[in-house]
Amino acid sequence: MKGTLTLETNLESVHSTEEQWVSLDGVRVRYLRSGSGPPLVLMHGLLGYSFSWRFAMPTLAQQATVYAVDMPGAGFSERPADLDCCLRASAERLLRFLDAVGLTSCDLLGTSQGGAVAMMAVAMAPHRVHRLILVAPVNPWSEHGKRLAPFLSSALVSALILRLGPWMEVAHDLALRRLYGDRKRIRPGTLEGYSAPLRIPGAFEYGLSVTRSWNSDLRELESAVPRIAHTPTLLLWGSKDLAVDPASAASLSRQFKHCRIEIFDGVGHLPYEEVPEEFNRVVAEFLKQPSQSVVTADVEQF
Repeated sequence: MKGTLTLETNLESVHSTEEQWVSLDGVRVRYLRSGSGPPLVLMHGLLGYSFSWRFAMPTLAQQATVYAVDMPGAGFSERPADLDCCLRASAERLLRFLDAVGLTSCDLLGTSQGGAVAMMAVAMAPHRVHRLILVAPVNPWSEHGKRLAPFLSSALVSALILRLGPWMEVAHDLALRRLYGDRKRIRPGTLEGYSAPLRIPGAFEYGLSVTRSWNSDLRELESAVPRIAHTPTLLLWGSKDLAVDPASAASLSRQFKHCRIEIFDGVGHLPYEEVPEEFNRVVAEFLKQPSQSVVTADVEQF
């Protein structure tokens, strides 16, 4: 099943984007596809979905065939009750998504928790990813979340969150605002767009399931990172990120042989939302470069 979506942005001309569906292990998964050229897969973060890339897809689709997936449990994809949400299982599903849409290899972009999934997927199948773009990825060198995740996934707090139900949408909007370095940059429709899937049963169950294995996942990721050391990588961060410590970018970059860091000054956790023009320019330039020309740990601030 597929349809056609029109993504309106004030950055580029309007692009027609196909909404498509695929089955992963019997789970109906939604994704958006746009453009032509080498494949680029976009991996959203926790409680994000393909909506996150509405400002990026029109630009990136000019030089790539872009796939923006709603992973099982997120966005408008199905939410099986018994979904294993540990990092390894999520990475395996991402690789099976590549199989399902016929991609033997691609460039891969992941943000936040999706960045951790992307790194694990590359570690499991390094031959399938040419270049890796990580936007404030959850990583073992950031302390943010290491205490919060066990608290949120505790039996009492989890039960309270699920019981509150609709009220959690308000809390979600407040949390989303906190992810911006400058809240004046929140564009019309942003909060409504991110909140829309939260009305589908199972949305909060998915988020809580991810937090249950958070710290053990980070330990496993730390041991897996050496296997992706030779993947040309671009790290993107906002200097005012409150979700994943920007200081961890330096430690993470040292795990790669060919890594460039770009820091967006005054920006929070979502640079593709907050400064999409700059974000798109940096990503597009990186994708145009031959992989061997990526400069190691080249740091630039905007």
